[in-house]
Amino acid sequence: MTLLDHLPIAPVVIPAMTAPLAMMLMRRHARAATALSLGGCVAMLVAACTLFGVAQDGAIRSYALGAWPAPFGIVLVLDRLAAMMLVLAALLATVVLGHALVTGADRRGWHFHPLFHFQLMGLNGAFLTGDLFNLFVFFEVLLIASYGLMLHGQGALRMKAGVAYVVVNIVGSALFLIALGLLYGLTATLNMADLAVRIAALGTADQGLLRVAGLLLMTVFALKAAVVPLHLWLPRTYAATMPVVAALFAIMTKVGVYAMIRTVPLIFGAQAGAAAWVPAPYLLPAAILGAVVGFVGVLAARGLREQAAFAVLASTGTLLMAVASWRAATLAAALYYMVQAVLAGAALFLVADVTMRRRGQYADALVPSPRFAGQDAAGLLYLAAAIGAVGLPPLAGFVGKLLILDASYATPGWPAVWTTILVTTLIGVIGFSRSGSTLFWKTSAADADPIACPARAHAEFIAPALLLAALAALTGAAGWMTEQTRATAAQVMMPVTYVTAVLGAAR
Repeated sequence: MTLLDHLPIAPVVIPAMTAPLAMMLMRRHARAATALSLGGCVAMLVAACTLFGVAQDGAIRSYALGAWPAPFGIVLVLDRLAAMMLVLAALLATVVLGHALVTGADRRGWHFHPLFHFQLMGLNGAFLTGDLFNLFVFFEVLLIASYGLMLHGQGALRMKAGVAYVVVNIVGSALFLIALGLLYGLTATLNMADLAVRIAALGTADQGLLRVAGLLLMTVFALKAAVVPLHLWLPRTYAATMPVVAALFAIMTKVGVYAMIRTVPLIFGAQAGAAAWVPAPYLLPAAILGAVVGFVGVLAARGLREQAAFAVLASTGTLLMAVASWRAATLAAALYYMVQAVLAGAALFLVADVTMRRRGQYADALVPSPRFAGQDAAGLLYLAAAIGAVGLPPLAGFVGKLLILDASYATPGWPAVWTTILVTTLIGVIGFSRSGSTLFWKTSAADADPIACPARAHAEFIAPALLLAALAALTGAAGWMTEQTRATAAQVMMPVTYVTAVLGAAR
């Protein structure tokens, strides 16, 4: 085998090696540790982009760890969907880590860099794994790391929100294990490709238990994605944590959506009997409620971080309205929208970080304050991030929503989807306009002295500007990107190709 054949494991190995090395160096050689951390992110981005290029031939590649063949050994599977998510995670991580280094947010605790890379290891493993039990393992890795990152910087409110976050995810992990136990008892396997084969061969006596297992599994993924009514943990958690950490967390809810996209067509597709398309009756109503609750939260938010958290919730609801149809066309639109939603959500959190650092005692509260240094630049960044989050032209959010509207027109629930998207977009425009005018146009007193700003703080604008530039590039490359998402959706909706790549043509 060549070095390129072993590349699918690189996105897992790179952060797994970077994290302990950074931890050992941090106490005595802090600069070397931060350089290693940033270098790890850059190396992961290079590996992800290379894998994305490899996946362009449309082939699905299975990597068997220890040369143990599937379904007996651990396998990583690289396809278009996994490659796209790897690039998105690596790009986001590199920009967010750069912002943490510029602002000094990483120096608020000794273990920021190890936790950061362990979370990336969990994310990348979840995108690549071809086994449900290993999906559970990688979920736990990223969640344990996120517990520490969520508490980074300390604070009573952060601790209170962290306890609720931990409890919710422990419940989710318990349900995940129960679902896995039921599936293993029914099929004697947890390899995704093997599950697709064995579930299709189950008799009628097992159909009821299979449906229960499928519903439990989808409930766990819905909890991870913060689907209404399982969303209550998200606004409090994301609003309480440091903005630089919340910016990385912008992709975490999309991991739950990714898990649905990965498992439903493959394992619970048309061949699954009573469990066929198991979340279908419930997903669209929950998605509609999620979009409504999210954008109403944007309107009612009292702080920038809280508003960004509700924007993430709203984007997940909008995304799932497209996913819920389980058609290639709507899934392609959803994938385009998911990429821009992650970038826009992270940009909102970084803009909130820049703003609250410059407003002194006013922090990110949505109240007028004296003018602060860089107010005009921060206002422009906020405007661009809000345009991306709400889905207005000329940024990619508008293209994503337009694609969802167009693709959903052929589905039975299109009137509800269209109405929800148009109404919630209007609510979002009102909410962001109100907040922007309060923060960047109004002042608390005309004769008040401007709030001082640390020297060289203009570097804080680089990271949010890079994310917004990525959104602009996604808009400019909309034609190429839609071709990518259509090819990805077509591959996802052809489970026989995945099964053949993992198990061989004989199965």
